Amino acid sequence: MTTNTLAWFKSSHSGGSGDDCVEVATTPASVHVRDSKDGHGPQLALSPTSWVHFVSYATQD
Repeated sequence: MTTNTLAWFKSSHSGGSGDDCVEVATTPASVHVRDSKDGHGPQLALSPTSWVHFVSYATQD
């Protein structure tokens, strides 16, 4: 799946100022993450299991 066919949405945990925004797009096989200010720039593609582990780690206090 190419970046153009993914349905991107802004993370609910992105900064309110618009300066630190992350966008996410999901497919059954992967979770894609990119910087919302650079839609054609690099992105990460993670397995759903890796994404769950990442979010769990990132939200720890």
